[in-house]
Amino acid sequence: MADESMNTNLDANGELVAVIFGVTGLVGKELAKMLLSTAGWKVYGVARRPDNISPISDPNFHFISCDLLDRRSAHLNLSPVRHVTHMFWITWAAQLRFDSQDCSDQNKAMLANALDAILPSASALRHVSLQTGVKHYASLTSSTSSGGGEVVYSEDSPRAESGNNFYYVLEDLLRERLSGYRRVVAWSILRPGLILGCSNRTFFNFMGSLCVYGAICKKLKMPFVFGGTAACWEEVYIDGSDARLTAEQHVWAATQAVEINAITDREAFNVCNGWSFTWKEIWGAVAEKLGVTVGAEDERMFSPEFHYTEAMAEKGMVWAEIVEEEGLVATEMGELANWGFLDSLFRLPEKMVASRAKSDRLGFTVKYKMLDSILYWIDVMRHDKLIPSP
Repeated sequence: MADESMNTNLDANGELVAVIFGVTGLVGKELAKMLLSTAGWKVYGVARRPDNISPISDPNFHFISCDLLDRRSAHLNLSPVRHVTHMFWITWAAQLRFDSQDCSDQNKAMLANALDAILPSASALRHVSLQTGVKHYASLTSSTSSGGGEVVYSEDSPRAESGNNFYYVLEDLLRERLSGYRRVVAWSILRPGLILGCSNRTFFNFMGSLCVYGAICKKLKMPFVFGGTAACWEEVYIDGSDARLTAEQHVWAATQAVEINAITDREAFNVCNGWSFTWKEIWGAVAEKLGVTVGAEDERMFSPEFHYTEAMAEKGMVWAEIVEEEGLVATEMGELANWGFLDSLFRLPEKMVASRAKSDRLGFTVKYKMLDSILYWIDVMRHDKLIPSP
């Protein structure tokens, strides 16, 4: 966890000042709480809307409502932020198709607007952390990977040659802007896999999708089915990235980067739990935690014909009934669940497995098991009254 060693980088005022873009998301919220739990940090959290589930209440936390696509709004709301020492970019625009040029342009504009507003008054800035993802290693337009026959991606795996990937645009923009800045500022790129956390402000919300599906299965006495390919079911196909671990690795990279030898400066890091898993080996335990039934035999849990978008298409009213009956926080089904995402996740055309050897070698050794992460976040979602208790 974050500890007092981070305070070796205190500025002249004895204070570390972080600005977190995407503070209401899966990782942003955890990062803010982690920094605030350590003496010496002030945190500015930026998002379009404040958190309405478990908002942070701390005298050292300041929320800024800002539309980063609006250059004027970004300048008006962010320019007053002074003495920033650490900037964390953990947000992106999801309105457009990810493989489109418009999506790249939109995400580039967001980061550019933020940098234009922050940098002129950030004389104390020491580090910028940019979060992208393991999709860095694959084309967003096809099943073609950057590594040819590569099974496990390392940080120096080449970029995909086809399609638009806005991750590349963001990395290039950050490198360009900081290389031309008036003083040396360290930076790091973090690339998580499947992020596990708790938020109702996240487009790719795995835990929300899984838990809403489980709650509907329980109410309607439906079997809790894994709908996907046999390969995704039986083989190691993706890495889990617990939001706690991801936040902690942001802190590690951001603080190590300005210490002696700058071992994480201008480096990219894969962010993975560290233990491989298959859905087949953990599905039954997840079902048990959610209080739903699966068949004793594998055939009852796995179905290549089952699609979440079809099975859940008309279940919005069922979710509304669950919310009312259980006294949950009022949410529409679509605020927590993304059925198209589940269908895609469980039918990945290629493996998206990344190596964390680089982080391990440089001293980041925090690990989580995928099942433990899932069970933990189910408990958090229950505590926040987003999903029913047992």
